[in-house]
Amino acid sequence: MNLHDTKAAAIVIGANGAIGGAVLQRIVQDQSIDTVFAISRKARPSSETSDKKIVWLESDSSEASISKIFQHIQRKEHAVTRIVIATGKLHDREQSIFPEKRIDSLNSQALRDVFNVNTFIPMLWLSGLSDLLQRGQRTVICVLSARVGSIEDNHLGGWYSYRGSKAALTMMLKTLSIEFKKRFPLVKLIAFHPGTTDSQLSKPFQASVAPQKLFTPAFVAEQLWEQMNYAQPDGSLSFKDWQHKDIPW
Repeated sequence: MNLHDTKAAAIVIGANGAIGGAVLQRIVQDQSIDTVFAISRKARPSSETSDKKIVWLESDSSEASISKIFQHIQRKEHAVTRIVIATGKLHDREQSIFPEKRIDSLNSQALRDVFNVNTFIPMLWLSGLSDLLQRGQRTVICVLSARVGSIEDNHLGGWYSYRGSKAALTMMLKTLSIEFKKRFPLVKLIAFHPGTTDSQLSKPFQASVAPQKLFTPAFVAEQLWEQMNYAQPDGSLSFKDWQHKDIPW
């Protein structure tokens, strides 16, 4: 693939979510991006404004589905310059999964579900990227994380499965950054903490959040996109919050 002759593309995984959808709309406004591959578990929502830049792809995040998606994108011969993974799980609507306050609240099924969405699925998506990345192409990859995944910054305890899954994600991304430094030196990895965003994930906890600390998805998308455009490849993982400040490991 001749990088100078190809069109620039972005990929948004979790494009039907609050943050993912806002990021998708922000990318569409960027004139440097020709095509956005919007990936979600469901087909394009009926409320979604049609845009020629957006290519909707449906995936259940199984390994077979991920492989099929990347084969489709690869055939388009775009230079992928931005990738956002905007998936996450803290609870479910039935509250069979909910942040644990005490160790005796743990159960194996909830642990598996939370780790699957927050750790395993993002890494499975990243594992399929090798055929899309180019050694001479600058690509920024941003994965939604959370400050509560910081081991050093854990002063309150609780939230075992969510904290653990996000901490595990950080280690996985750190390991990947070391590998990519050798294979794809122009790739930059960011673990991004969006702050408390007005979304289904935060709904049960918004009552205790000050109004000025509850961010709209559009605001978060702007902060994320600005950070991706500012980031420079340095062979390492950055763990950043919405203010562009470093989060301790």
